[in-house]
Amino acid sequence: MFIILIIGLACSMMGLITKEGNKQLSAVALYIVNPLLIFMSYQSEYSSKLLHGLLWSFLLSALSFAVMIGLSTLIISKKRPEHSLERFSSVYSNCGFIGIPLIRGIYGDEGVLYLTAYVTLFNILVWTHGYMTMKESRDFKSFVKAATSPSVIAVFVGLVFYLAQVRLPYMLHTSLEYVKEMNTPLAMLIAGSAAAQTDFIKAFKNKGLYMVAAYKLIALPLIAFALVHFIPAPHIVKMVVLIASACPVATTGTMFAIQFDKNPERCSEFFAVTTLLSGLTLPIVAMIGEML
Repeated sequence: MFIILIIGLACSMMGLITKEGNKQLSAVALYIVNPLLIFMSYQSEYSSKLLHGLLWSFLLSALSFAVMIGLSTLIISKKRPEHSLERFSSVYSNCGFIGIPLIRGIYGDEGVLYLTAYVTLFNILVWTHGYMTMKESRDFKSFVKAATSPSVIAVFVGLVFYLAQVRLPYMLHTSLEYVKEMNTPLAMLIAGSAAAQTDFIKAFKNKGLYMVAAYKLIALPLIAFALVHFIPAPHIVKMVVLIASACPVATTGTMFAIQFDKNPERCSEFFAVTTLLSGLTLPIVAMIGEML
């Protein structure tokens, strides 16, 4: 993933991906690739045990997001010049791009299915609360636009298909799988291209970056986990939610920042630094979760 990010950075430096081109790539990722990734995650075999765990995952994911959104609103003052970027980055993680391969390696396919609940709520919230946070708008028109976005629609259509066990024809399924697999490389190219316009020396002097890293990678996930720890849910579900919430800052923030002209370089800094630090923080957070 780092190598792909570097390729995106090099493409931007060579002029192969312009600022306008990166904005167009962001639109493709947000409106086509991401919705297909969500929908295709529900194209799996039905199981009552897995459905039970999936329902627990929805509940714990919702509680986790509620805690993180509430805390980020309280502790990140609106007086800060980039409060919208910092609040968004403190709540929303790279649970799809990094979380899926990570959870698959630890808990296998069962863990990935439970992760889809977190990813589902992530997409509903990122396109409603996250969208309006980045846009700094709370009008009803913005909410309706966010609630009817392709990613949110894909959540409900995918869930209906899963419960009814409607499976796509082989040819269509294979074609959409190819598009779905573009998700991680496309997101890394976009983030790398945005990072090419970043002054990292200046970035590391910004205290907000370290604040976001501390909240996103350690503080908020562990506080949320502590609050849901005593709920009698399967342990694997608790750990999946904890790891997903402790993943680095979501690349969606960079894409939104590009769309709204909200300093995408800063969001790319948040993503790059937290991705690097997560190599140390994720094992620590996971060990704390296992000990509890």
